Amino acid sequence: MADVLLVIDLQNGVCYGDKPAANMPQVLAGINARIAAYRKAKKPIVFVQHTDEDLVQGTHDWELIPELDHRDADPVVIKNHANAFYHTNLRRVLTSFAAESLEICGAQTEYCVDTTTKVAHGIGYDLQMTPGLTTTVDNQFMTAEQTIAFYEGIWNHRFVTMLEA
Repeated sequence: MADVLLVIDLQNGVCYGDKPAANMPQVLAGINARIAAYRKAKKPIVFVQHTDEDLVQGTHDWELIPELDHRDADPVVIKNHANAFYHTNLRRVLTSFAAESLEICGAQTEYCVDTTTKVAHGIGYDLQMTPGLTTTVDNQFMTAEQTIAFYEGIWNHRFVTMLEA
């Protein structure tokens, strides 16, 4: 188990927008199980929320999905770039927990999860992921499932340690 669980962009507009994100029941169940494990171990969970012209802060689309086990005491980092570290307080939040390792999950696999994973690795965090706990939508090149498998293959052993599913 990592020092902190980082849950990226599980927001109404990301997960249930024009194209619903893939495998949401399984992804949500798996992420909520990881959240429960971190709560039981008394380890922090940090939620990241993207904001832009489509995800306007304070709107329904911007809000975290209601099925997600988010609590008011959990830290939330607001970002407006795929990199959750770029012009945010994420580093300060992680430093406040003396975090050296992160477990990353959330949406969208090829955008914010991928960028944040690679930046976190470059900064020096030890990273973990549970297979199948990122999601995205189909694109013009691959199905969502193919995209997820493609990125998990890139991340595994290069950027993250994959945990047992």
